[in-house]
Amino acid sequence: MAKTNPLTFIQQVRAEVSKVVWPTRREVLLTTVMVFVMAALTAVFFSLVDIIIRGGLQAVLSIFG
Repeated sequence: MAKTNPLTFIQQVRAEVSKVVWPTRREVLLTTVMVFVMAALTAVFFSLVDIIIRGGLQAVLSIFG
């Protein structure tokens, strides 16, 4: 691997960083809200699945118990 001059390296880094498209404040807010909504929906889904499985297990165990 070839060694580069530190000044050249810094110039290359600045050139690459300038190519980055940073999200707007609105985009960050929307994606954050979407993450919280999806997390809440996932929690509700798994809670319902847990309640259904628990009810089924209790029914099976009450039959044999």
